[in-house]
Amino acid sequence: MIAAAALADLGFALSWQVEERSLAPPVVTGEAALTRSAAKGDRKAFGQLVDAHKRAVYGLCFRLLREPEEARDAAQEAFARAYAALSTYDPAQPFVPWVLRIARNHCLDVLRRRLPDTQRVELDAEPDEGAPRELADPAAVRADDALERRQLAGALEAAVAALPQNYREVVHLFHVEHLSYKEIAATLDVPLGTVMTWLHRARARLKEALAEPGAENLR
Repeated sequence: MIAAAALADLGFALSWQVEERSLAPPVVTGEAALTRSAAKGDRKAFGQLVDAHKRAVYGLCFRLLREPEEARDAAQEAFARAYAALSTYDPAQPFVPWVLRIARNHCLDVLRRRLPDTQRVELDAEPDEGAPRELADPAAVRADDALERRQLAGALEAAVAALPQNYREVVHLFHVEHLSYKEIAATLDVPLGTVMTWLHRARARLKEALAEPGAENLR
């Protein structure tokens, strides 16, 4: 295991003062060039990649682990592992799904260590069969006043938190990180149709969970 503290040893001054629902990270121009330079040992180039994507990595770690400190540790560990594995990265492919996959795999390892053996299989459960469907954005909540919006947001967050792990991931990556289906499939290492199916089924569960007064604002 690569210690997350290795990032400090490499000279990266990381700040994890990020929020899961903050704005999307700025588009990095010449990202392939940055990854090529980083793979050759350019710490400044890798630092730019970290700065561009640390919010997305932390957000996914937080969605999976649900503990801020543990999520920060996991995000740092993910970047340390990514730096060590840069020689295996294909600069022709987007960087963010690659590093998110590293973060996800590490978080799943953390989760497996938490669970008794009888429950660990749930993290690797196969999707149910079903026709994939485009998922409307559950974040597009409309309410008449700020109080109702806050109440709905709290109910939505609780409903998402109650979803199975794989459904939480796709909802987060699609609606918070705004990744494409293709990028999510690459991140989770599953077929494109599986991503669409999970999103469709997650949406159905959210609508069922929020079938209370005010839930019509999500439809």
